[in-house]
Amino acid sequence: MKLDMATGCRLVLLLLTSVLTSTGAVPVPTPLKTLPGARGCHMSQFQSLSPQELKAFKRAKDALEESLLLKSCSCSSHPFPKARDLRRLQVWERPVALEAELALMLKVLGTMVNSTLGDTLDQPLHTLHHIHSKLQACVPAQATTGPRAQGLLRKWLHRIHKAEKTESHDCLLASVTFNLFRLLTLDLKCVASGDLCV
Repeated sequence: MKLDMATGCRLVLLLLTSVLTSTGAVPVPTPLKTLPGARGCHMSQFQSLSPQELKAFKRAKDALEESLLLKSCSCSSHPFPKARDLRRLQVWERPVALEAELALMLKVLGTMVNSTLGDTLDQPLHTLHHIHSKLQACVPAQATTGPRAQGLLRKWLHRIHKAEKTESHDCLLASVTFNLFRLLTLDLKCVASGDLCV
């Protein structure tokens, strides 16, 4: 059987790719579901949200910002520090940090359901609940309470829990509102990308 030059080159490239990948010479993403203690974690679907979902979040964010302009509040801490970057955490720690951030967002935004913003928040809250339910399967058992949570992750979790206990509702709402798109576009994408987020 004769092979033309193009077919021969393709076969060599396929063989070379297969060898490099199996030997570890080329990085292959580790799916989050293989992380220690993760139970059926499937986050790759959240590497990007649909334009309709992002539009609903934009409407909600604009409405929340408008309502916050009518209030004046003095906040002493920020649960979402500007310098935070999930890439500084180990791959298994990222879902833990994101889950804590998302849980706070849901708690704070959930208090607005019976306000005049209820209809505007309906779809975004539904999407956030869906993401949160999928994310919980990615959090290793006892990751937030056991000895594994240490260093930078422990600091982040402590900051979130402290703000939740000490800050006013308006301060938490302001922080959640101003960090909503960062969570949806950067943090969520990083967790969904596994070890390709570098």
